Amino acid sequence: MKAVVATSYGPPEDYEVADVPVPRPGPGQLQVRIAAASINPADVVLPGGAYRDSVALEFPHVPGNDFAGTVTEVGAGVTAFAVGDEIFGQAVPRALRAMAGATRPSLSTGSLAEYAVFEADTPLLTHRPPGLSATDAAALATTGLTARALLVTARPKAGETALVVGATGGVGTALVPLLAAAGMHVVATATAADEALLRDLGAAETVGYADVHPEGVDLAFNLVLPGDRLAGIAGAVRPGGRLLTITFPPPERVRDDIGLEFVLDLDGALGGMREVAELAAGGALPATISRRYTLDEGPRACTDFLREHTTGKLVVTV
Repeated sequence: MKAVVATSYGPPEDYEVADVPVPRPGPGQLQVRIAAASINPADVVLPGGAYRDSVALEFPHVPGNDFAGTVTEVGAGVTAFAVGDEIFGQAVPRALRAMAGATRPSLSTGSLAEYAVFEADTPLLTHRPPGLSATDAAALATTGLTARALLVTARPKAGETALVVGATGGVGTALVPLLAAAGMHVVATATAADEALLRDLGAAETVGYADVHPEGVDLAFNLVLPGDRLAGIAGAVRPGGRLLTITFPPPERVRDDIGLEFVLDLDGALGGMREVAELAAGGALPATISRRYTLDEGPRACTDFLREHTTGKLVVTV
């Protein structure tokens, strides 16, 4: 089969499309014919070698976490899925087993390929609703899970104000409409070129990345800045308000009079892919896809993700 591969540690410019063996499912696993996959930071960070001292990859390494596709084979003991099922979800490389969910980890052989193998017993895979396209499903896997986890943790109230920093990214374009639907006044960071998109998604205001953040917001969401650079965002939060962040390193307290929460739900305890599917099928969770690529263009998709400003998600169709 064809797959995007990294043959050694290095930048995505070094990735290539190569023929590799088709992975076969073992007990509790399923094989999927991939229809679409979207690009995430791990697809370039892990092969880039940033964590090579703690996470050793085997090469050739096939990147790709988010996917949508058709079940083509099931291993012994699998009852939740059958051959022919249309499914989608999120799964991390098997090299990340120690960092994945503690109970039912979602692992795979890499979704930037014609076929991939996944663990069947995980809340991070589910059936794809008929009204949700494969490309949209692949774009919403990680972003939808993360946005929903933030929403459940934040418990927003109608009439409150939320600041979303990193609103034009994959998680941001999923979170903004959910906050707006909850009745919040959403202030989103955006470039001038992305302002109209953010307003269409439900933002009441937009501010530039270099602008001073508004003061007195009830909730602030950091989706992009490193966890040790949150002082500026924290300054926008009113006393008694809360700052939620998803980036590493996990933050230390920056103000004593606001709440600070690091949101990372690897076990789907706050809701899994089934809940994402329900939101998407109901129209509450739209997919924002800025560019589409073929599998042969997969290395360029990874390069564009790392080197260029991207809005929403980059999706590879297979």
